Amino acid sequence: MVHIQEVEGSSPPPTTIRPVPNKTLTVEQLLGVLAETPQRIAALTAGLAPARLRTAPAHGEWSANEVLAHMRACADVWGGCIGRMLAEDTPTLRAVNPRAWIDHTNYLQLEFPASLRAFARQRADLLAILGPLPQKAWSRRATVTGAGAVLERTVLFYGRWLAGHERPHVKQIAGTVASLSLSRK
Repeated sequence: MVHIQEVEGSSPPPTTIRPVPNKTLTVEQLLGVLAETPQRIAALTAGLAPARLRTAPAHGEWSANEVLAHMRACADVWGGCIGRMLAEDTPTLRAVNPRAWIDHTNYLQLEFPASLRAFARQRADLLAILGPLPQKAWSRRATVTGAGAVLERTVLFYGRWLAGHERPHVKQIAGTVASLSLSRK
């Protein structure tokens, strides 16, 4: 499974954040971003009631719960690509949009704490695979079809894409939490 370009999907509602792989992240930096993301989200949302985490700051914006659900869907899709590339020699992957993938999950219905725990476990599993990878394994490739031109992607590409995609979403959660805190005053 793989996601190539962000397109309008059914759930959650559209956002202006577009994932772009950060071509400058080193392996150590991307591993750091991936490791800290669940902890940063936990710290930002600590003490907030689940109902508040389901509240969007404004019409058309995502709640913290929707952002986390989206991040989980992206981790499923892109992490799945990484897993296939490490398990198979040059697999052919069919593009999957995380916005479509989320409709096959219960992520939007889950309470935030349970969803965050599942995200943290999934991330720990991914880091257990990526952490000890030899440098050469980051170059393992896949052929990606189904999203326009046939593309060739590497484990490093998807690691950078995942890390680069999560940074603005963590900031989005911070902004949502701040907005909810202001609206209580």
